[in-house]
Amino acid sequence: MTRDEQRWLGDQFEHNRRRLSAIAYRMLGSRAEADDAVQEAWLRLSRSDAAAIDNLSGWLTTVVARVCLDVLRSRASRPEDPLDAQPHATATAGDDPEHEAVLADSIGLAMLVVLETLTPAERVAFVLHDMFAMPFDEIAPIVGRSHVAARQLASRARRRVQGAEPSSDATLAQRRHIVDAFLAASRQGDFEALLRLLDPNAVLVSDEATVRMGNAAPEVTGAQLVAAQFAGRARAARPALIAGEPGLAWGPAEAPKVVFAFTFEGDRITRIDLVADADRIAALGVVIL
Repeated sequence: MTRDEQRWLGDQFEHNRRRLSAIAYRMLGSRAEADDAVQEAWLRLSRSDAAAIDNLSGWLTTVVARVCLDVLRSRASRPEDPLDAQPHATATAGDDPEHEAVLADSIGLAMLVVLETLTPAERVAFVLHDMFAMPFDEIAPIVGRSHVAARQLASRARRRVQGAEPSSDATLAQRRHIVDAFLAASRQGDFEALLRLLDPNAVLVSDEATVRMGNAAPEVTGAQLVAAQFAGRARAARPALIAGEPGLAWGPAEAPKVVFAFTFEGDRITRIDLVADADRIAALGVVIL
């Protein structure tokens, strides 16, 4: 490959980079893993016969999607691995305006939590079709299913995601009341009150940045264990809106150090996500109340 051909190929890849990063981020929910998936696409492209690729944009999308599918399947086989557990592809990625644009355009933690409940194939099919308008005849070979099966994957995912529509004012008020009660019970060390607010199968999930801060396991399951994590604690936490939903935040209002994102079912808390990764916090639109 000549130098001019290499330059042309690099220019074409850069032209597609932001879209590829957006696809990978929505599939993986991890900036670091999204960076790695896009970088892998470039490595594969640089080793391929570009002249034989009819649709470079489609080829790159397919490669990124397949890399993401492999990551999701690996993650599903090792559920103890926290989101964003992989190192960043580049140490200076936080200074890249392109990455910041992707994060600013992200779907937020609330939607990512819903997407994480999907199977890897469902998530890939939904993201490619519903978010990036890829036809099912192109999605099918990526997920290794027929055209009809790929459509069914996206349909199942869509039904689950539709439950993540914005809450009504009445629901927001109810959830704000639940979070306020949770914070009060935590500060007072009222274990029984915490149990009443938690679903019996409630789960507490901490990202790697939270785990590194100490005294946090990647995942704790069951109301008893989750309540034990909060009883007598959260004294410095304050009510906040996290991706538009009632939650808690700890640290300066202009730069929270940790956010507590809640998932609800009726009047019970089913999941609490502790997020300390600065990039993810910045993408959530945290508003201290």
